[in-house]
Amino acid sequence: MHLDVQDLKSFYYRTNLGRVAQRAIRAQMAEFWSSWKGETVVGFGFAVPLLRPYLADARRVVGLMPGPQGVMHWPAGVPNVAVLCEETLWPLQSGQADKLIVMHGLEMSENPSALLEECWRVLAPGGRAVFIVSNRAGLWSRRDRTPFGFGRPYSLTQLEAQLKKHNFSPERHLAALFAIPSEKRFWLKAAAMMENFGRKVSGRFAGGVVMVEATKQVYAPRPKGRAIKVPKRLRALEGAPAGAVGRLHREPLKNGAGD
Repeated sequence: MHLDVQDLKSFYYRTNLGRVAQRAIRAQMAEFWSSWKGETVVGFGFAVPLLRPYLADARRVVGLMPGPQGVMHWPAGVPNVAVLCEETLWPLQSGQADKLIVMHGLEMSENPSALLEECWRVLAPGGRAVFIVSNRAGLWSRRDRTPFGFGRPYSLTQLEAQLKKHNFSPERHLAALFAIPSEKRFWLKAAAMMENFGRKVSGRFAGGVVMVEATKQVYAPRPKGRAIKVPKRLRALEGAPAGAVGRLHREPLKNGAGD
């Protein structure tokens, strides 16, 4: 089930906890990608909180939002780049995206296999995708006061297995949201310290979200008209002395053999 876009907007832009989550995940994204100048960057689900750093230098930025979730104008005050789309039928050409971010998309989808196939289609050969999902072992997936408490959480092993099944090659993984998912002032003030400490201690188990960077597997096509070698057929008496072959033809079969 997809959350409503207004609920997601309220969490990330109007709550202190949402701003904490936005900063923590965006900081980890900087560890994955350092260059995107002249590239097409696409976000799916509700990835727009992470797309702002790419607006200045990317050739094109597109924020895709699935129909059941709804769409909003983004970014505020400038021309809109957010698009409402079918979950498994995006208005993009095959291989158009150089960078792809999926957040609040995979774990919310009723058909994750079809969604991953669409991600594969849109991503360019050599392009890179980051899939961000709720961590099954984290605290954030256990509280439904945040968007990370909805949908289907994943472990790192489960997410990487899904990506491999759909022809992605997982390259690196990180975690984020080591802070306590609470609006209490003490925990909000301690959030930055907990994020820094968590990144040093664990990149897999303790974070509220799992982040996996993957590349698209593309197999080299077989050239048309390529010759296929067929082994030479072996005949029954090939290699036998010529005299022996002649005697077999001349001598009658004994004991009624062949009747």
